[in-house]
Amino acid sequence: MLCIVLKNNNPFYCLATEEYLLKNFDDDIFMLWQSDKTVVVGKHQNALGEVNYRYVRENNITVARRISGGGTVYHDAGNVNFAFIKNVKSPAEISFKQFTEPVVEALAQLDIEATTSGRNDLLIEGLKISGNAEHVFKNRVLHHGTLLFNSDLENLGNSIKVIPGKYTSKAVQSNRSKVANISPFLKNEMDIEAFIDFLIDLQLKKDGAESYTISAHDEEAIKKLVDEKFTTWDWRWGYSPKYTFTNKAEIDGRTLEIYLEVKKGHIENANLQGNYFVEPYTTELSALLVGKQHFYEDIRDVLKSDNEELIYAFF
Repeated sequence: MLCIVLKNNNPFYCLATEEYLLKNFDDDIFMLWQSDKTVVVGKHQNALGEVNYRYVRENNITVARRISGGGTVYHDAGNVNFAFIKNVKSPAEISFKQFTEPVVEALAQLDIEATTSGRNDLLIEGLKISGNAEHVFKNRVLHHGTLLFNSDLENLGNSIKVIPGKYTSKAVQSNRSKVANISPFLKNEMDIEAFIDFLIDLQLKKDGAESYTISAHDEEAIKKLVDEKFTTWDWRWGYSPKYTFTNKAEIDGRTLEIYLEVKKGHIENANLQGNYFVEPYTTELSALLVGKQHFYEDIRDVLKSDNEELIYAFF
């Protein structure tokens, strides 16, 4: 088994590295990585429907999409992401437990009792400290998860706090849980660097385990994947399943009712009602929205307005 600690904290790079190692290596792999402030949505989720769009935009929080299913998670410098990549003979061999159990055992060595939930989370005293997901490629499985060590839980909560009912689709929806950091449960004080060293050392003690450093060849392929997939608008936002968006907003004492039908991130049908705009401008704006990306800049340009309350009413 190859053991890797990524030194790059760019979330797109790290997610691309997982896919690259899954699809281009034959070895079993254990990897740890961290990233800057990022909300990561599952492959089959509606990104806009999972994030507090205004909050993440105004607080420079990245929104990324991973290749595995499951729900939305939050990363920052106080979170450690772990990934197991393993060869399997058949899907029947795959279970969440075989990949979460090493984490549970590691925490037990720190005198912390972690348990699994029915939703593939890891809990301490009923509070979520880890969300997990998997992706299968041919005879290999990627299992990855978060470990909230000393994350900014206020940022986490605000980033994924959404108003229900605005977005309607068949997209996978996240189940929100009460969360906690691992560090307050430690009997002996430990910083996150020591925690990472502890986790990687445990894996390196196993038979056949060895350290691996991303090579120049790997780096080139990973960066290509970052540029051509993970940072693209089509993957991050446009990959979302078809959805409808509805909202009724009171702005400057006037009412605006918004109805949008969106496919691959682009507005296919729009209907604006209310007395915020006057006819025929309301009808004209509805027509101008069709074909545009359901995104801040596109909406702003169509409305020809910098009124943020008006623009954010569309999200």
